[in-house]
Amino acid sequence: MAGIGKTWPDQAEWTGKLYSAGWRESDGGTRKVIEPATGRPLAEVGVAAPTDVSRAGVRAALAVGDWAATAPSERVEVLLRASSALRAHGDTVRDWIVRESAGVPAKGDYEIAAALGQLAHAVGLASLPQGEVLAPQASGGDGGGLAWRVPLGVVGVINPWNAPLLFAMRALAPALALGNAVLLKPDLLTPVSGGVLVARLLEEAGLPEGLLHVLPGDAETGQAVVADPHVAMIAFTGSTEAGRAVARLGGEGLKKVCLELGGKNSIIVLDDADVEAAALAGAVSAFGYQGQACVAAGRHLVHADLVEPYTEALVRRAKAMRIGDPRTEGVTIGPVISERQAARIERIVDESVADGARLLTGGRRQGLFYPPTVMDHVERTMPVFTEEIFGPVAPVIPFHSETQAVEIANDTAYGLTAAVHSSSVPRAAAVTGRLRTGMVHINDVCAKDAPNAPFGGMGVSGNGSRIGGTASLEQFTQWRWMTTPTGV
Repeated sequence: MAGIGKTWPDQAEWTGKLYSAGWRESDGGTRKVIEPATGRPLAEVGVAAPTDVSRAGVRAALAVGDWAATAPSERVEVLLRASSALRAHGDTVRDWIVRESAGVPAKGDYEIAAALGQLAHAVGLASLPQGEVLAPQASGGDGGGLAWRVPLGVVGVINPWNAPLLFAMRALAPALALGNAVLLKPDLLTPVSGGVLVARLLEEAGLPEGLLHVLPGDAETGQAVVADPHVAMIAFTGSTEAGRAVARLGGEGLKKVCLELGGKNSIIVLDDADVEAAALAGAVSAFGYQGQACVAAGRHLVHADLVEPYTEALVRRAKAMRIGDPRTEGVTIGPVISERQAARIERIVDESVADGARLLTGGRRQGLFYPPTVMDHVERTMPVFTEEIFGPVAPVIPFHSETQAVEIANDTAYGLTAAVHSSSVPRAAAVTGRLRTGMVHINDVCAKDAPNAPFGGMGVSGNGSRIGGTASLEQFTQWRWMTTPTGV
């Protein structure tokens, strides 16, 4: 196998194993990790069976009490050391992200920077005021009381393959900072950058044993994490279909569930927009990381007066992108993650073309390499309009008024993010106020994230929960109320 880190992380230590109070053999066997660009194996990891999850839940429950009682200043010292370790091993981490997830090096750099941001924000989160002094109430017969936030206990984190390091740190860092233990289930397509490396960084940082368990696996493993009686809360990022299953199973256990799901996001270009700037934002939002992001632009809604120059600019940018192995210098778009994903993109585009949509560029794949694709003549009944594509495809749809643009953008059950382009910020802001999305950006890409922002969507893009910023304090803790007798 084509190993990456020669000295760190030591593959001999973790090959074929999972991390649960140390590196150990799994009951679920092993799985090879395949590089999408070459088809060659990169590594081999342990696959967590339900029995592995059960033992991890017990270990986490035994360890979390002491951790919750540890001073926040001591907990965040571990995160600060993890941040230093990530900086020290940044080149190796980037290589794993590039080869395992098939993103270009810039995508690896982005994930590392974003993960560092999540760690830094979690450090600050632990020092925020954690409660309130309550005023006495005559009807209660007491002298007031205190209300403060306490850790949930054991948190289950289930993540997809598209931003493995970032998504792991986005939930894991605040959960640990606030006194919880974590069962982390990375996707089997990216278990190293989304799990093994995370465990090694926290291990190097001195995280006490039993507080982090990395349990790579498939749906069966995820179900075991959700159902485990020691797990109080689930933070899930993935498809809406899978999110519904997590919500149902979590609901049976009356567990707190945070869902960050899919999107069918619009970039809206008003008639006074800077066309070139809008097309650049549209290209980044649609083609960045092969369009494999919940925040990717799945619809390009352009005023009829600008649709021709916008489309020409978008096609020009699509044709200028170089496709190939993301490790090759100058390559700007790599393969999609798997044959299953490539076939899905192909079906959506081909069915839409059969229904009358027109390909302006792209639309024909070679293996896992799907080129940046621009389409017009798109109707609202076509799969390319209705379905989340998760591929580098940009459907362009004209509109004639702001009201029509808003109506088209809102014609979806999703409600994750959007972007509006206009030379007038107040005008764009007025349009954003009419969109049913959890996030919206003016004169920018729609694919954005920040550690201090409440990330999440409306509709079937989530369940009303948010993660990031002070929302993470709400997610990973719960209230406790204590009263004292009057006069005491």
